[in-house]
Amino acid sequence: MSGRVAPTGAAATPLVAPERLVAGFTRALRRVGVAVATGSAVLYAEALGQVGLEDPDGVYWAGRATLVRRPEDVELYDRVFTAYWSEVTPLRLTQTQVQPVTLALDEEPDQEEIPDDGPTGPDGDIRALRWSAVEVLTERDMGTLTAEEWAEAQRLIAALRISTELRPARRTRSSRRRSGSYPDLRRTFRLNVRHGGVPVERAWREPVERPRRMVFLLDVSGSMEDYSLAMARFAHAAVSSRRAGRVEVFTIGTRLTRVTRQLGRRDVEVALRTAGQAVSDWSGGTRLGECIGEFNNVWGVRGLARGAIVVICSDGWDRGDPERMAVEMGRLSRVARRIVWVNPLKASPGYAPLARGMAAALPYVDQFVEGESIRSLEHLAALVSGAPGGRR
Repeated sequence: MSGRVAPTGAAATPLVAPERLVAGFTRALRRVGVAVATGSAVLYAEALGQVGLEDPDGVYWAGRATLVRRPEDVELYDRVFTAYWSEVTPLRLTQTQVQPVTLALDEEPDQEEIPDDGPTGPDGDIRALRWSAVEVLTERDMGTLTAEEWAEAQRLIAALRISTELRPARRTRSSRRRSGSYPDLRRTFRLNVRHGGVPVERAWREPVERPRRMVFLLDVSGSMEDYSLAMARFAHAAVSSRRAGRVEVFTIGTRLTRVTRQLGRRDVEVALRTAGQAVSDWSGGTRLGECIGEFNNVWGVRGLARGAIVVICSDGWDRGDPERMAVEMGRLSRVARRIVWVNPLKASPGYAPLARGMAAALPYVDQFVEGESIRSLEHLAALVSGAPGGRR
């Protein structure tokens, strides 16, 4: 590439922190009129972390692809690149040096030259830019995470605060309000003894609210292998939550297995290991209709699903009869408060519920949500806490 000088091993300049290199280069571009957005500077720092400073072409094209938005700025970029990087001692940016990255902008850039897409100070001037690897991780598909990313994802799932929707109970309690639906006769009498029994002051009672029961039906078939473990960890977080009511967990595949007792252990690793030992059809086939039918016959008739929030985590791929699926989902919908279906495939571009099992179940589902990322699980936690949308 003519007109630019590759970073060389000039020893005249002492070693500089990598974030300072990026900040200095972006400031130099802004001085000559190249509008560099703060988000573009973060992308450039991340790109340098991948290509390193030993490859001149990599350094050049990383900046060219992330910092230059207009064709007329290419010539200015080449000139600044030649002047700036020829005086910088090359470094090798490691992954730990760029995640997370903080760009300290100690000179105030011209606000007219920078698009307003970054954090600003009280006077509107850009002071600093920070981004978090955790924020990026929450948007990632859990089926594509590396071992290190999955370890962090497990920590984020365990930290979710899960509660369930409240329901009015039969019991009542004393109310501090001056009016209500239930008069408190005993308290009213005690308050009015000094008035000779004349009910000058009246007391009221109000219904006690208790969390609704929540039931998880987790698909552990082979098609859900990338997500079933994350769903099981979410269910463990619900079982361990003090703000949730009674939580029941079942796995569905070729058979129905109750794993509530196993997931009730405080240690999540021990809980998942014992649950996995109890499930004999993990990563096997799928007969959703038959499993939901068994749940209705064995547990639903006992009242386990009556008035409960039922969360079904499955991609909807079913080898069974779709008519059986429709019948059993209809039975379940008539007793449950709400049915929430979590499908990791829903986030895929152009997805349509064309699988036979999913198409048969969808008319009986109150909320159909995604489940491929930590962000979607956060949305699910908010949904089961009482978000509107149920049919009853």
